[in-house]
Amino acid sequence: MKKRILIVDDDQGTTLPFKMGLENQGFTVETFNDPQLALLNFRSNYFDLSLIDVRMEGMNGFELVQELKKIDKNLKVCFITSFKAYYDSLIQEYPNMDHKCFIQKPISIDDLIKHIEKVLPQ
Repeated sequence: MKKRILIVDDDQGTTLPFKMGLENQGFTVETFNDPQLALLNFRSNYFDLSLIDVRMEGMNGFELVQELKKIDKNLKVCFITSFKAYYDSLIQEYPNMDHKCFIQKPISIDDLIKHIEKVLPQ
């Protein structure tokens, strides 16, 4: 069965190549460029993994994940950020969040898949 990935990033320059690259590798991918829209369309126990941008307009990635986890407490998350220095302050601001998977942009599809395979063993 194909693994289902949710990608939420307000930059289509990220979501579109990620979607195309992951689908070419056999994943089923849904993308949203608006975190509120992603929340409205989210389904419990549907996605195997979510890739969520940290910095988005209206609702940041951590706020979105807190809301998504109210719907699906078992949701696995990898945060996406292009700001390495931002990572330390995020951990301090959200100490209870799962920080095991941070993906720094830009990233190749091959490296993205390596991150996904660490989180989603076959």
